[in-house]
Order: sequence, then structure tokens, then C-alpha cells
Amino acid sequence: MKDWLSRLYVQVFVAIIIGGLVGYFLPHIGVTLQPLADGFIKLIKMLLAPVIFGTIVVGIAKMGNMKEVGRIGVRALIYFEVVSTLALVIGLVVVNVMQPGVGMNIDATQIDGSAIAGYAKRAEAQPGIVGFLMDIIPSTMAEAFTKGAMLQIILISVLLGLALVQAGERGRPVVVVIDSLLDALFRIVAMVMRLAPVGAGAGVAFTIGKYGLGTVWSLAYLMLGVYATSILFVVLVLGSVCAWSGFSLLKVLSYFKDEILITFGTCSTEAVMPRMMAKLERLGCEKSVVGLVLPTGYTFNADGTCIYLTMASIFVAQATNTPLGLGDQLVVLGVLLLTSKGSAGVAGAGFVTLAATLSSIHTVPVAGLVLLLGVDRFMNEARAVTNLIGNAVATIAVAKWEGAFDRAKAEEAYRNRAAVAAEAVIPRTEAGHAVPRPVAAVH
Repeated sequence: MKDWLSRLYVQVFVAIIIGGLVGYFLPHIGVTLQPLADGFIKLIKMLLAPVIFGTIVVGIAKMGNMKEVGRIGVRALIYFEVVSTLALVIGLVVVNVMQPGVGMNIDATQIDGSAIAGYAKRAEAQPGIVGFLMDIIPSTMAEAFTKGAMLQIILISVLLGLALVQAGERGRPVVVVIDSLLDALFRIVAMVMRLAPVGAGAGVAFTIGKYGLGTVWSLAYLMLGVYATSILFVVLVLGSVCAWSGFSLLKVLSYFKDEILITFGTCSTEAVMPRMMAKLERLGCEKSVVGLVLPTGYTFNADGTCIYLTMASIFVAQATNTPLGLGDQLVVLGVLLLTSKGSAGVAGAGFVTLAATLSSIHTVPVAGLVLLLGVDRFMNEARAVTNLIGNAVATIAVAKWEGAFDRAKAEEAYRNRAAVAAEAVIPRTEAGHAVPRPVAAVH
């Protein structure tokens, strides 16, 4: 019994249940617990920039082939575009079949839009295509790390990795130093992950305490559609990718169950990124592939967010009796193909992207977003988990296609899931041996 309770996914699951009970029966206390969830996410976010930087630099430097880096990047981006487009299309089809907003007959002119004023301002600040591309280049290297700008950090990491490849033996001491830094960072990750149950439980308590279950029931049909569509996407689309690439979706879901539960509780995929990178390497994916594909996927491969964006956009149109023909819906789809890229892995980013989309097309009333405010956090759980699973599958698939996947390591990891969960954040030497550590393993 004690060994069972020491496992992280069990602790997180229990914490989520307790958090839900606190939020429902003691909502005034549940609302005050938000700082615990935010604090846990901030602890992880402070580690993201150096972990991503170190993983990409070391991965590319050890790869030693610049053409291979380019091939992996192009293949990953093509995959992201195809799969995220499928997610948008599936969301569009399902919302038209279910029609969750039909019959609500909301008068858009009577809606108080003050509640979404902050989201609208953030949406207006979203850069266009040129601005988005220019923003990838930081003003200074230090700025990229202080802002935590993921694409800027990836750019710097790739350039340094390629420079170290060109430097050959002269660059090897730098690679060793960065690799040693990664060891220390993953030790910190191991410490922080012990707080995952607190963060997940507090996040659920805050959500239910602030918005209440009554809000959920009033828009339950839309929520049911988002959750059902997300499950459909994972099973059919991602399941097909797994089958085509030669690995099992069920094994992947079982392997990453800890991270799925933490993401569900915190509504943030960033909360588990360092742990995902470590576990993907343990699963047999080469460090270079993990370092390039996973962080990039967090920006360009938000499958769950894509599903939510199409369904929420059409829902608002249906609820406000805004006529949208096939051509109008295809315009919405086309705009979403652009605005869905760059939605961060933090909680609430999808809502800002939705506001930016409706503001740009001037067809669906932006004020209608107020209808979603109460349940957005609950739907955020579905899209965050779908994003996480999608990026895990993408990384494994690209590794398989590149011949950068060790099947023997994968089978060993699947057979010893508990051991892998405990050792996922244990640093490794170049020979693959565990580095001795004084702290207890995280389960």
C-alpha cells in the first residue's frame, strides 16, 4: 500500500479528487489556493529555458550532421501542419453536427463585453505573420532567456549547436559543460516534481471554487463536444499515426500517465515539459530529436487548442444567431490555420488566440466570448491534455521515421514503467549510466 501511494500518478489523482471536493464544498477556500498552482507552474517555467537550451545544443552537437538537423526540423514542421489542420477540420465538422449553440438565441448587442476586455487587448497585441517571424529573432541573447521566449531560445540553441559541430574537438569542452549543467537542472526538476500533487490539486480546487459546477452544466453540451472530439482525435488520428509508425498508442498513454494527470490538474503542458523530455529519451528517442521536436511542437502543434478554436468560434456564431455559410466557415478555418500557431503551452492562451481570431474576421461577435468565460478553464483541461499527447506522439513518430529510435530501450521502458517514472529525471552520463544522486527517486 505504501509503495502504491508513493507513485506520482496516484498522488496526483488523489490530490485532484481532494481539490475537487474542496472547490465544491468550500469554494471560498478553493479560490485562495490558486497561488499554489501558479507557484508550481512558475517553478517549472523557470527551468524551461535552460533545459530546452541545453537539450538542443547537446543533441545537435553530438549528432554532428547539419543536414540531419535540417531534415528533422522540416519533417517535424510538415507533420505539425498536417495534423493540426486535421484537428481544425475535425472540430469544424463535429460542431456543425452537434450544433451546441443553436437555440440559445443570445442577442450580441446586449452582451456586456467588459469581462473580455483584457483578452481583447491581448489579442490586439498579437503580431501579424511578419511580426511573428521577426519576433523569433531576439534583440539580445539574454532577452530570449529572461522573457522565456521559446522560439527565440530554440533559434539560439540550434545556432550554437551547429557552431559546436563545426568547431569539432575545440567545441567539445563546451558540450561537456552544458551537458553537466543539464544534469544539475534535471536534479532540480526531480525536486520540483514532488510538488506536482499540490499544484494539480490546488488548480482543480480553484477552478471549481471560482466557477462552480452550475456554470459547467449550463454549457455542458459544448463541453461534452470538446471532450468527445478530443478523445476522437486522440484515438483515430493519433492512433493512426502510432499504428503507421509502428508503436502502440495505449502504451504511450500508459507510459505518460503521470504527465497527463499533472497537465489535467494544472491546465498547462509546460508544467511537465522537462519531465517529458527526459522520459522520451528514456523511451528510446535520440536527444537531438527530442530537443528539436518537442519544444517546437509546443508552439506549432497544439492539436487540442485547434479543436477548441473551431468549435468555440462556431458555437459563438450559433448562440448569437450569426449566419455562417460554408464559405464563411472556411474563412474562419483559414484564419485559424495561422492564429493557432504560436499558442503557448500556458493556461488560457487558447482563449486569447480565439479572441484574436474573431477580432480579425469581423463576422462572429467578439463579445460572444463572454459565454465561454465560465467554462473555458474546464475545456482548457481537455485541450492541454490533447496537446501533450499529440506532442509525445509527434516526437516518437519523427524519431521512428529518422531511424533515431531505440526499440530495445522502448520495450525495456514499457516493461518497467514504475522504474522509468522514478528515474525519468535522473541524469545520465554519455555512456548511459545513471549519475549517482543523494536525493530519493521521484515516483
